[in-house]
Amino acid sequence: MQSTITFFPVDNGDMTLIKLEDKTTILIDINIRQAAENDEDPTCNFSKELRELLEKDNNGRPFVDVFLLSHPDRDHCTGLQNNFHLGLLDNYVDKPPKDEALKIIIGEIWSSPLVFRRSSKNHTLCDDAKAFSTEARRRVNLYKEKKQLVYGDRIIVIGKDENGKTDGLEEILKEVGEVINIINGKSSSHCTACVIAPFPIQEDEEAEEKITKNHSSVIMQFSFKVDGVEDSCLFLTSGDAEVYIWEKLWDEHKRSTSKLQYDLMLAPHHCSWHVLSYDSWSKNKNPQINKDAKCALTQMHEGAFIVSSSKPIKDDDTDPPCWGAKNEYKTSLDVVKGEFFCTGEYPNEERQEPLIFKLTKNGPQPPSKKSESITGPAVIIGSTKEPVYHGQE
Repeated sequence: MQSTITFFPVDNGDMTLIKLEDKTTILIDINIRQAAENDEDPTCNFSKELRELLEKDNNGRPFVDVFLLSHPDRDHCTGLQNNFHLGLLDNYVDKPPKDEALKIIIGEIWSSPLVFRRSSKNHTLCDDAKAFSTEARRRVNLYKEKKQLVYGDRIIVIGKDENGKTDGLEEILKEVGEVINIINGKSSSHCTACVIAPFPIQEDEEAEEKITKNHSSVIMQFSFKVDGVEDSCLFLTSGDAEVYIWEKLWDEHKRSTSKLQYDLMLAPHHCSWHVLSYDSWSKNKNPQINKDAKCALTQMHEGAFIVSSSKPIKDDDTDPPCWGAKNEYKTSLDVVKGEFFCTGEYPNEERQEPLIFKLTKNGPQPPSKKSESITGPAVIIGSTKEPVYHGQE
C-alpha cells in the first residue's frame, strides 16, 4: 500500500493521520465532535472515517500504533474518552453497548509533560485532556515499575521535565534534536520523526512566560522513505505554536535550516495571524510581519503544500483562521509553485471530506492531481537540500 497523510475537516482543530506502507498508523491530535455522529448533520463523521482507515489487532480491535498529542487544548483532544480505550488492555470492553463501536486502542503515546505544564498555567484542562494526562502518567509509572512496556502501555516522553521529574526515563525520553525511529516497539524503515520543540524549561522567567503565552506545542519534522528514496517527503507539524516560538526557532536554526524544511506543512494554530506577527490582525491598521518567524515558517521545497486545518478562510477580521496569514503563506508558495489547502473548504464549504495526500518519491501528491501530472524537482528532495525559498525579504 502507499503511504498517506490524511487531514480531517475538524473545524478549527487538528486531526491528522499518517499511514505508512507497512500499515503503521500515527495519529496527531483529535477533535471528534458529537455533531459528527448525527447522520442528518453535514459535519463529517470523523469517528467512522478514522476507523475505516485503521487496522485491527489479532483480537479484532481497532488500533493506532501511535497517538501524538501536540498540546492539551480542547480542539486537539476532544473525543478521546468516547472513542479510545484508556487504561489496562485487560479492562478492554469487547462487547460494547448497542449502537456503540469498539474503542480504538493506542499502542503507544507520544506525550510532553512540558506542554501540559505550560497549558495549565493559562486555562483549566478539559476532561479529555485530564484523561490523556492520567493515561500518560499510568504508562510512565508502569515503565518505572517494569522497565519494559508492551502494546497498549507504551509511551515516549517528549522533552525533559523540570526538577528531575524525567530522571530515570532515559530509555523512553526524546529531547529536542533527537530522532524517533522505533514506532510502537518496531524499528521503522519508512518514517522517522525529529523533535523540534517544545523548548526546555527556561531559567529566564520572562522567556519562559513568552513560551507559555505562545502556545507551547510539540513540533516535529517527519521524514518519509518512499520507494527506497530517503527523505522523499518532509512533513512539519506544530500544533498551535505562535510567533515567539518561531522567532526563537529561527534564531537557533538559521545557520542550518534542515530541521525546518518541508514539502508539506500543517499551518500552525489553524492559520492564525499570531503565528506570523505580534500585532493583532483586527486591531492594527497595518499589522507587521515578524521576519524571523516568517523565515522559520517558509523553509519550503519546490512544489510544497501548506494545509490549514480550520474553518473556511474569509476576507474579514476573523483570527483564526486569518485571511492575512493565508495570503502570506500563498505569497511564499507562489515562489516555489506550491499550493495552499484549507480543510474547511475541501472539496467545498457545504460538505467537507478528509484531505488525503499520497506520499511519493517526488514528494506529496494532493488529491486533486493525478500521479502522471506530478513534476518532481530536478534532484531528489532531501533534508540536506537547501530550500528553494528562505522567506527572507
